[in-house]
Parts: sequence; C-alpha cells; structure tokens
Amino acid sequence: MTAELVRGQNHPVSQSRVEIRVSAGTPVLALASLADEQGRFAGNGILAHPGARSLPGVESPGELAERHTFAVDLDEVAADVHRLGVLLVLPPGGPVRFGAVPASYVAVADPDGPELAGYTLTGLDAETAVVALELYRRQGAWKVRAVGQGYAEGLGALLADGGLPAPAAAELAAAVLGTIPRTAGADATLATMPTLVGDLRAPQTPAQPPAPAPEPPDPVPVSGHPYAGTPGPASGGDAAASPPTISYAHPRRRRTSTEPPEPAPRAAAPEEPGQHPRPVAGDASGWSMEERLYNQVWGMFEDLARTVAAYRSAVEFADSRMDRELDEALSDPRHRLGGSGNAARDTARARRDELVAQAQAVLDRDLAQLIAESEVVEPALPAAYARWDNPVWHGHRTPEESPLALRLGDLHLPERPDLRIPMLTRVPLERGLWIDNGRTGSEAAMTMDTDRLRRAAMDMAVALAVRLLAVHPADRFSVHVIDAAGAGSASLAPLVRAGVLAGPPAAGATGVTQTLARLTRRVDLVQMALRAGAPEDLPPDVDTADQLLIVHDFPHGFDDRAVTQLRYLADEGASVGVHLLMVADRDEASVYGPLLDPLWRSLMRLSPVPDNHLADPWVHHAWTFEPDLPPQGSKVLDQALDRVAEARRTTRP
Repeated sequence: MTAELVRGQNHPVSQSRVEIRVSAGTPVLALASLADEQGRFAGNGILAHPGARSLPGVESPGELAERHTFAVDLDEVAADVHRLGVLLVLPPGGPVRFGAVPASYVAVADPDGPELAGYTLTGLDAETAVVALELYRRQGAWKVRAVGQGYAEGLGALLADGGLPAPAAAELAAAVLGTIPRTAGADATLATMPTLVGDLRAPQTPAQPPAPAPEPPDPVPVSGHPYAGTPGPASGGDAAASPPTISYAHPRRRRTSTEPPEPAPRAAAPEEPGQHPRPVAGDASGWSMEERLYNQVWGMFEDLARTVAAYRSAVEFADSRMDRELDEALSDPRHRLGGSGNAARDTARARRDELVAQAQAVLDRDLAQLIAESEVVEPALPAAYARWDNPVWHGHRTPEESPLALRLGDLHLPERPDLRIPMLTRVPLERGLWIDNGRTGSEAAMTMDTDRLRRAAMDMAVALAVRLLAVHPADRFSVHVIDAAGAGSASLAPLVRAGVLAGPPAAGATGVTQTLARLTRRVDLVQMALRAGAPEDLPPDVDTADQLLIVHDFPHGFDDRAVTQLRYLADEGASVGVHLLMVADRDEASVYGPLLDPLWRSLMRLSPVPDNHLADPWVHHAWTFEPDLPPQGSKVLDQALDRVAEARRTTRP
C-alpha cells in the first residue's frame, strides 16, 4: 500500500535498491543531488544530470521528459552523503513557473513492484526549480521525506542555497541546462536561461568580452505563500514554512548561502555503558532550532507509534500461539482423560506470559527513553508549539516571522497515557478545522451536558485563535467571527475586549451574508491577481494578511447562498490565505443531507473532550486527542491578547 505523503512528512525506506519515479504535467529536467548531514553541497560530484548521469548509488535520467525514473542503490551511497535529493527544473523556453502546469508526482518504489511512498507537489506558484523529495539517513536507517521546496530564481538559487558559492552555483546551473538536447527552436530561447538559473550571471554576446558577474541577489526560496512568491514582511527573504495546509516547504533558509546552519545540539554521552544517550532538545535535522524541534517531535511521534505497534504485535503473537497450543493439547483425548491437559495449559500460559514479559520490558525501555526526551523537549518548545502552561508564554512577544507550525493539542496511547506527544500542524493551514460540539462524536461527549460541551468547544476555538494571533507578526493575521445567534459571546469576550478582531462578531442573517461576501470577494480578487501575475495590483481595501473565519453554531443564520459561499471558502480559501475554523454539530446540519458531506470531509475534525478519532500515518493506531487549554483561572490568554493589541498599536502608521 502506497503511503501518500504531505510536505514535511517522512516514511521509512526498508530496502536498499529503489526507484524514484517522476510524473510531471510538462517536460522537466530531473536531477539528483548529494549533500551532507546539514544539507550542504560540497566538493565535486554533487549533482547527477544529463551530462553526468551516474554518481555513487544513483543514476539519473538523461533527457527532458514528462516521466523520469532514477535507479538508486542506498548501499552504494558514500558514507559522507546523508541526503539524496530529487530536483525538478523547468527548461528554458518551457513554462515560466510550476504554478502554471499540473502538479508533479514523485514516488519511491520497489524496482520490480509497487510504490512505497508518493508525494504530489501542490502549492507551487512562481518556482522554476524545486527540491521534490529527499532520501536521508536517520540513526543508521534511510527514510524519504516530502520536501516541496521551490525557488523562483531557478536552479542557480537552489544550488547557492545549498552552500555553493554564487558564481559556482551559476556556472553549474548554466552547464546543467546546457546539456538539455536542443530542438529547432532552442536558439531563440537561450536568452531566457539567466532567468532560469537565478539571474546570477548577466547574458553575454559573442561580440563583447565576457563581463564580470554582478553581485548575485539573495536566493529567495518560495514557500507556496499565496502572494507572489516573495518573502513576507520582516522575513528577511526567508521562506516561511507554512503548510496539514499548511505548507511543508523548507523553513527559513539562510539569506547568505555561505553562512553555516545553526549547530544542532548533540545527545550527551550515556552515564553507563549500554544505556541510551541522554536526550537533548533540538537533536534532529533542521536549519533552525524551530525546525529541529518540529522534526524531533515528529520523530517522537513516529517512535512511540512503532514501539507500541511492536508491543501489540508481540502480545497478539503470544496470544495466538497460546491458543494454538491449547487447541492442540485439548484435541488429544488422552490429555483430557489422563490429567496431563492441565499441565499443557499451564505450560502454554507460561510461555505466553514469558513472551509478553519480554515485549513489556522492551516497551518499558523505549517508553522510558521517550519520557526522558519529552521532559527536555517540552520546556524548550517555542510559543507556537508550547502548552499554555509553559513558562515561555510569560516572556512571549509578538514575533517578526510567522511560525513553522502550531500546536492543536496532545496525542497519547493507552499503553502510557501520561506520555503526551504535541499534535503540531503546519501553518498556514492547508485544511480548515472543525471543532465538533455534538454529543454523538465520542463517549466523553455523550456523558457531558450539552451546554458545557458547546462552551468547551467555543473556548477551544478561542484558544486556537489567540495562539494564532500571538505567534504571527502583528499585521499578518486577522480573525473574523460569525456567531449568528450570539451564543458564543461569553467565550468570545477576551477577543472582543482586546479589540483584536477584524470587526465585531457577525450576528443574524445579515451579518453572515456580509462577512461571507467580504471574504469570498477577497478570495476571488487574490486568485485573479495571481493568475494575472500581478499580486501587487490588488485593490487597497484588500487585506493581504492571512484570515481566519470562526463560524459558530452553523447552520444557524445561513441560507442556501451562504452555505454555498462557505463551501467555496473551504475549497478555495486556504490556497490564498483564508482559513476556516468551524464550531458545529454535524447533526444540526443534517437538513442539507449529502450536500455538505464534502465540507465535513475537507475539514480536520477535533474534539473539545478526549477522543480517539485520529490515526498516525505509519501503523494507524487510534490516538486519543486532548485539546490544549489554559489552566483554570489563568490569565495567559488575556496577557497574550494584550501583547497582540499593543504590537498592533505600535505598528500602525
């Protein structure tokens, strides 16, 4: 079964010989890159391309085409190579950006069998070169990660961002593009090549001596941000990782390609031989502490899923073997009549207990290591990832950059309920969120009073909105509220008091109509501007900040037109910065029948009470989700909102 990956997600590669298959909607150049543990290119032989197809462990395609196949032997990859990347580049004379062609699909597959993991490159726009995915080493094993990191300036910027000096990156990029077999019209397109390699060298004419290369512009990785593929305010040209979407584009690379990445902490040596190293926060790959912590949390999530899967499998095997041995013993009449059946039963149960005890010992060992890691990771998390009771919120200030991800709550398994893994989702949100305030959603909800459940759901929505406001720059996030019946006014009071909403909560059918009209107009205008390639020409009344719409007690106050507009926002809004947060009971909208089924399916369902409705992508455990809410009586939400309001006052002209 193929694992469908999203940006940033990884999947184990259990065999050394694999194929990487590329299916693009237009002819592209497919390359393979080799990098060190930090993702930096160094030395010769870093790129497999049509002019030099073979590198140790990988052979790249040799021509421009819509479909490509890489042959990879991971056992043959050099020991100092830790990352093998798959790069897709638009050729000179072809489409000018990936956003203008169908989404490409890249898969890692068994050479003689099915695909192991696949990734569809969505959310691209102005990019002309992209790192599609990478195979990388982790703790001696290989994994594949969906990257989707694009560069509007082309292959030259990509190579420079990977550590090559700008002149060398431009020279290599031009050489690679020069190996593309030329067609009859190729000569007419050569003048476009400097743009595709990042404008790092000025075009030359034969009649003039070569001009010195100008100072290259800073490479700007494009993150799939809806506005022009340009860096946001105060981002320093870094690609704010956003994508579940949630852009899983590579977060905030260095502006200066020669600047080394921040050193990653290393696990301390074990105090006793044979013991695990003492864990440290940020002990994972990444170009910033924020990204390393994100990857470390994902690693903990995966490790817990797999160790529990191994334990459950061992217990299941022990039970099945005991049942088989008991059946064999009791099927013999001599055992039943001679009294030896009791001994056979005792022996079978003893063997079962021994196997389970061994599995339990391994599980306890792994859980102890994960608990120790959690104890050092939780206090080190930034505000966007931290619980509301984390001291980081006491000193938090409105940031200058958008976060990489956001904490929605905690996940845990019944084998160790006190081991909580943060549930992080990339931002901007690629999917809307739905907080289910219906009593039929879970056993915990069924035992709860309806009014208390509805209040808990709205409190959870407000806490998420405050977190989003607090971890974004002051002018880069706006919140709208539809509360047609006014039933959520008590929960919304902190947002209203702080004056951080885009406007008063919309009430009644008129308020619903006006709010939806404004946001659908914004989606339409931004989409038209992007298609025209002129996002800077948006009308001055269009707020280019990301927008969050909280809808409470749907479908109260909605007519058929409003329902259609809401579905439109759910389908089209996320790609242009309009995100949906529904607080609703699906049963109350049953009057619309199957018409709203696509809406509910498009949203990520969350519960205001503990509920085991989420599954991991590796072994599909049912994880119990619990929302992260401020401690009872805490003023942390009010304090965070006061800082947001103050930051907005200081940034206004």
